[in-house]
Amino acid sequence: MVRFNLYTSICSLLLASTFLTSCNGQTKTEVKNDLSAEPESTSLVQPKLIKTQGSSEADNVRCGLQDKQGNLWFGTTGEGVYRYDGKIFTQFTIKDGLLSNCVWSMLEDNSGNIWFGTVEGICRYDGKSIIPMTIPFFIRPVVSDHYYTRQSKKNTVWSMLQDKSGMIWFGTGDGVYCYNGNNFTRFLDNDGVINKDSLHLKMIDCILEDKNGDIWFASGMPPGGEGVCRYDGKSITSSKPNGDGWIRYIKEDKKGNLWFGGRNHGNFVYDGKTFTNHSEKFGIGNPILVDKKGNIWFNGDEKVSTVESVGGIWCYDGQSLKNYNTSSGMSKYFVCFMLEDKNENIWIGTRNTGLYQFDGKSFTNFSE
Repeated sequence: MVRFNLYTSICSLLLASTFLTSCNGQTKTEVKNDLSAEPESTSLVQPKLIKTQGSSEADNVRCGLQDKQGNLWFGTTGEGVYRYDGKIFTQFTIKDGLLSNCVWSMLEDNSGNIWFGTVEGICRYDGKSIIPMTIPFFIRPVVSDHYYTRQSKKNTVWSMLQDKSGMIWFGTGDGVYCYNGNNFTRFLDNDGVINKDSLHLKMIDCILEDKNGDIWFASGMPPGGEGVCRYDGKSITSSKPNGDGWIRYIKEDKKGNLWFGGRNHGNFVYDGKTFTNHSEKFGIGNPILVDKKGNIWFNGDEKVSTVESVGGIWCYDGQSLKNYNTSSGMSKYFVCFMLEDKNENIWIGTRNTGLYQFDGKSFTNFSE
């Protein structure tokens, strides 16, 4: 920076001040992890989650988290992202830096950065701004599968995980990628990974690291369909309990059992040795939350060709099931996501971009 002479005229000093202010404004995206700063948004703040992007009834609240500061974040498939500070919702869309208003996955990393997985790729919020994090094109395979034009895009980031070592995993339309803090790599291109079944790990709906450090992948819709895939640090293997190749959810309970939600043939539990079908009554969907008390929460079965659901949500305490539906104050729409906050409130995301809170006694609608 040029040192200005103390005897420079008042006019020159004012010009210099203006220049410095401009430079500071241009470099603000380099300031990281100051999450106490108020994020800038071009959208209005509201006391409820309000749709502004003209999303359809089939769009939903798909993912979310509670950050280290206590703020709740919710990703939607048509309205971008909402941040709730306990009083107001602030909406973030493509105008604020998102690559798309359709957000399928979300993660807060160990440094406090928040990652958004959209249909157009990855974005990261560093406490000041939302910036794209591009997977280099030269490590991505050429995709010609017709499913990518009919049902999804290869850039969609369906799932995210940061493992115990700090590595961040991304399940995308064309495979699984890893980020070590500096570079992206394609997981299956690692020569050290034994892949005897020639798995491709496309369309991974969710990723989970269990208490033993194994990484589990839930293979989604075509061109996925590989069932439950596990990486033990050396080999990647696959199985299809119940004959279901499309797995929607993986949850680990307090005992270390893994619960899997199948798309077509119900749910099953893995105890470390065997997969067992989980007996269920009509109306129960997939396991989508294990709360701090150890209860397992299921969504309701989805009605065919509609956005509504059968049976609301179910809570399983290990012995009995309790149902909550419209008569309890729940939405009629299909439940896509659930989150427990630090105060043990359960947040429920539904289709029609609905958001509800359950405090253990009653439901409150936080959307309009």
